Amino acid sequence: MTYCVGLALAQGLVMLADTRTSAGSDNISSFSKLFLFEEPGERVVTLMCAGNLAITQSAMNLLVEGIDDGTGNVETILTVPSMFKAAQLTGRAVRAVYEADGAALKAHDFSFDVSFLIGGQIKDRRMRLFQVYAAGNFIEATAETPYLQIGERKYGKPILDRALRHDMSLTGAVKLALVSLDSTLRSNLTVGLPAELVVYQRDSLKVALSRRITADDAYFNHIRQQWSESLREAYRALPDPDWGDANDLPRVTGDRI
Repeated sequence: MTYCVGLALAQGLVMLADTRTSAGSDNISSFSKLFLFEEPGERVVTLMCAGNLAITQSAMNLLVEGIDDGTGNVETILTVPSMFKAAQLTGRAVRAVYEADGAALKAHDFSFDVSFLIGGQIKDRRMRLFQVYAAGNFIEATAETPYLQIGERKYGKPILDRALRHDMSLTGAVKLALVSLDSTLRSNLTVGLPAELVVYQRDSLKVALSRRITADDAYFNHIRQQWSESLREAYRALPDPDWGDANDLPRVTGDRI
């Protein structure tokens, strides 16, 4: 399984992905799911992928080597003129892999499972974040819904829904993305470290931060511990239920979680 999350904020982008891949309980390994294409002053494009590893790698190779647009012109992720065109190109790469391998996968009872998050900015164009589906179609993050997730979404989503704001600082967004990752790590063993993080400041056309977060990362471990302690304290501070029948419930002093 996978956990990838992209946050599209007024100040910029935060992109975070785990690296664990699983083909069964005894076949677990690590592969990068975050790919960064940077030409300082010209473009910063970050792609994250989830799904069948063979499919995602084939699609990524097409994006790097190029796809004919039907007129003899070959486009790559480094030549497209806008992020919208980058999302279109990613969709075309997904469909090309399906045309090549879809029937064979179906014959062997494998689903065509793939999705991408693609975010960034190209010179003279606006910053954008898209999610590309297995059919090659896509949606875009908005100010009202400023994040997109692929892979194992359900554990990190409630945190983002409660706390994320479009006007949040990039530093605050990094903390929130890490908390959402921690919640996923705790609840799903098929998501695992190391994780890869990219932070981009709007209109800078250069990466602000690129970091690989390992199991011994001091800051991430501090965030994990403090978040757990804060949740326990918040739970203890909640008032007891005041419904009539609830007053008859047995009480134990110093409830612990």
